[in-house]
Amino acid sequence: MSAALPGHPGEPWSQGVRRRADGELEVAGVGVHDLAAEHGTPAYVLDEADFRTRARAYRTAFEAAFRAVGTDVDVYYAGKALLTVAVARWAREEGLRVDTASGGELAVALRAGVPGSEIGLHGNNKSDAEIERALEAGVGRIIVDSLAEVERVAAAAAARGTVAPVMVRVTTGVHAGGHEYISTAHEDQKFGLSVVAPASADGRGVAAPSPAMAALLAVVARPELRLLGIHSHIGSQILDPTGFQVAARTVLELRADLAVRTGVLVDEVDVGGGYGIAYLPGETALDPEHVATDVARAVADAAADLGTPLPRFSIEPGRAVAGPAGLTLYTVGTVKPVTLADGRVRTYVSVDGGMSDNIRPALYDAQYHAEVVGRRSGAEPALARVVGKHCESGDIVVHEVMLPGDVRAGDLLAVPATGAYGRSMASNYNLLTRPPVVAVADGASRVLVRRETVDDLLALDLG
Repeated sequence: MSAALPGHPGEPWSQGVRRRADGELEVAGVGVHDLAAEHGTPAYVLDEADFRTRARAYRTAFEAAFRAVGTDVDVYYAGKALLTVAVARWAREEGLRVDTASGGELAVALRAGVPGSEIGLHGNNKSDAEIERALEAGVGRIIVDSLAEVERVAAAAAARGTVAPVMVRVTTGVHAGGHEYISTAHEDQKFGLSVVAPASADGRGVAAPSPAMAALLAVVARPELRLLGIHSHIGSQILDPTGFQVAARTVLELRADLAVRTGVLVDEVDVGGGYGIAYLPGETALDPEHVATDVARAVADAAADLGTPLPRFSIEPGRAVAGPAGLTLYTVGTVKPVTLADGRVRTYVSVDGGMSDNIRPALYDAQYHAEVVGRRSGAEPALARVVGKHCESGDIVVHEVMLPGDVRAGDLLAVPATGAYGRSMASNYNLLTRPPVVAVADGASRVLVRRETVDDLLALDLG
């Protein structure tokens, strides 16, 4: 996406960000000094127009590309990236459905007014209460993740006297994503059911079906379940669309095999999310139009080769919508120069947050950018590491960045591209209170989620 305003610093900043002549950063017309004065720091700052623009871009790009090959597509916002009542409403107002991964996320989506029919429920270990709440809310699809869950959802539906709409999540063997823990379609991990059949045969010499096929057959056999389709998710922070194409073909082959075995040709295939964004200057996000066109052409070719009509498709962008729309605003505290073994000096810049508001650098070695945003500096840039205030040496916010050599206590510092997985993975480690989520639009800010207080923490502790 191109810069929208003069003075825009480029990716990874949201489109509403610009630098004023005095060096102060503003978001959608609101300066960071005003944001800090009104809401305090640290704070998650969300550019509403940017979020909406990206949501709309994914919907329109995929709708156009799949319409061109003769089918339709639904776009679900992956709420695990960031979900508040307002965020869920924005997504729906831009034509997206909402994908949830827990009972809590489901509750937020419902409170936002998202109809149950436009919500999906994921999870590799759903509780009975979550399954029952999903059925009560009339969710449009429950994505089952194991053979045992097929039986549990069927039993819950039978008890309610209803038929549960389900998809079966499969693992296609495609490895994609920026870290082992966010690459989700290989065999050795907890999600989904493998499309690879076991090597052994039964006592009659008949090959057993793959776990994925076994689950599909089990769903077809249960009158309490309605098989909507097949779901695949190959990873996160994917910048090469090839993986989506390969995975989609594999799922279409599984769909065709099920039709041969049972006569059931499922109506829908979900190719998941994981569309990558820019985290550092010079990086380029995955372009929605590019990936939509490539995947649509690939699935059309695969269906033609298999001799099956195209199903309806669905996708689930989350990070690609929320990530670039957000930044985290901090205040600098201690500044400490450290001499390295090679003789270089690295300045450790401590901020008033840390791994409790962004665990990704510690968890995934994720790389972020940072800038001093409250003033202009004429000082030479110096090698710096932005760290938090937690009692952990691994409490690193930005591993390496060039900051002005005169960075000092009281400076405002911003880390862009934190809209996804900052707030949603935040904790109270060291009993820090979680920052607020502040939306900015048209020159005004408003609190979406208030800052936690010490009273909040103490209210949970019953002594």
